[in-house]
Amino acid sequence: MTPFSILYENDEILLINKPNGVSVQGGKGISHPLDTELSAQLGYKIHLVHRLDKDTSGILIVAKNPLAAAKWTGMIGKKDVKKEYCAISIGRPVVGGKALDSGRLEGVLEAHGREVSAVLNFSVEKSARISIPSPDGSDESLELSRIHIKLGTGRMHQIRIQLAKNGAPIAADDQHGDFKKNKLLRRVGIKKLCLAAFRLTIPVDGKERVFEIPLPEHIQKASSLIENL
Repeated sequence: MTPFSILYENDEILLINKPNGVSVQGGKGISHPLDTELSAQLGYKIHLVHRLDKDTSGILIVAKNPLAAAKWTGMIGKKDVKKEYCAISIGRPVVGGKALDSGRLEGVLEAHGREVSAVLNFSVEKSARISIPSPDGSDESLELSRIHIKLGTGRMHQIRIQLAKNGAPIAADDQHGDFKKNKLLRRVGIKKLCLAAFRLTIPVDGKERVFEIPLPEHIQKASSLIENL
């Protein structure tokens, strides 16, 4: 397995660039999870601070010991850690019956058998209607948007569920999104979930430090379809 890219390291944590398709935690039927493979790569056991979905790419915090894991999990809960995401969605988020270029999504999600509040702020960076070729020559079209997201809460699958509920499912999300439209998008090469945690701001040595990664190749390709129009 390709070694994980380490973006930053101190006495307590490491920041890892997690690729699409890698599960963060092991379990039944899961091969090569990050917690096992990274521990083997480093030569010591790492401890998870938070999670990213298997098909979500981006920056992940892991800790070097249980005490550090508890500390940084608490810091995320207190919003001392700021996460920013990029998503390619089908359409733009609808709030109050209107498609918006920026705004706030608030709602309730079910997590671990109970209802919890979920908040995210979004800004549409670019939106365009792309042509989808059809075998019979009758082309179809879909509106795609590149969205910048800042989380107010960190719920499981939050971004994917909230965008889908508000009329802007993430491209290639067959679990929470629009399966029929995803089939169309495969014709233009969009086959992987277009969501990445690309920027993270954390407190280090008494000041905030910002870490940012380039968007994964599959999101760059999807974004180029919007940019070229």
